[in-house]
Amino acid sequence: MTMPYYVSPEQLIKDKADYARKGISRGRSVIVLQYADGIAFVAENPSRALHKISEIYDRIAFAAVGKYNEFENLRQAGVRFADMRGFSYDRSDVTARSLANAYAQTLGNVFTEAAKPYEVELVVAEVGVDAADDQLYRLTFDGSVADEHGFVAMGGSAEAISTALAAEWNVGLDLSAAVRLAVAELTKNSANANGATSTSAPNSLSATELEVAVLDRNRPRRKFKRIIGDQLTTLLSP
Repeated sequence: MTMPYYVSPEQLIKDKADYARKGISRGRSVIVLQYADGIAFVAENPSRALHKISEIYDRIAFAAVGKYNEFENLRQAGVRFADMRGFSYDRSDVTARSLANAYAQTLGNVFTEAAKPYEVELVVAEVGVDAADDQLYRLTFDGSVADEHGFVAMGGSAEAISTALAAEWNVGLDLSAAVRLAVAELTKNSANANGATSTSAPNSLSATELEVAVLDRNRPRRKFKRIIGDQLTTLLSP
């Protein structure tokens, strides 16, 4: 009699985690960092249609790396969750923490129950009245949640970028300085199609290779704004 193939639970979980990490590491990086007037999102993304950065609700935005179809499904689910909560209760009851908890449950269930985990990593950010009230939550493929402070880097060369940001980021950067810092780190750690660091990286990523947005605490109600065109070019200028 043929014996059934057996894989221990520990090995199965390890294989799923390794699979997800490899998929995420192949993606271009995204940096989310606080600046004096809010939170900036900077991604290496030449596409003008397939966004890695999106608005979720009045004060909340979403950034992701990994498989587009998977994190786009999560983004849409987050918008529905926020709209329903705001309609049922009050707009102020929609928070980044509640959204991060909902994403954590979804990602955790997929990781443990589905044959293939989501190859995604997310940041849910909420801008507050002042910098002390800003919230950054990082969610990994297995549903783990981390409350971050100051900055977050995901995908590609996230570890190297985070190390550099820890040395160079500081509280109170203006928007232009924050965006230029993020672009400089993305450029230095620019990944090729196979996820390896390019040896022929350009001097700087151009505006057409970037996706940039902010949660600006000084804007009325809806804080999210994309930065494109001449405004982005001006920000990137020394």
